Amino acid sequence: MNYLLGTDIGTSGTKTILMDTDGNLIAQDLQEYDVLTPKPLWAEQWPDVWLEATKASIKNTVQKVRNST
Repeated sequence: MNYLLGTDIGTSGTKTILMDTDGNLIAQDLQEYDVLTPKPLWAEQWPDVWLEATKASIKNTVQKVRNST
């Protein structure tokens, strides 16, 4: 069977989903993180936080499938 893996890197978290080619959701994971606000009207985030969340989200999604079979 073929699968599709999608990852969305958003402002407050990174979400990964795994679906089959019929459109059925197989597994998903969300890694949340903070937005830094060092001064009023400022917002900061660091790319390394996004990268680590992306790696963890993909790993956890795949692991959920492995654990369910």
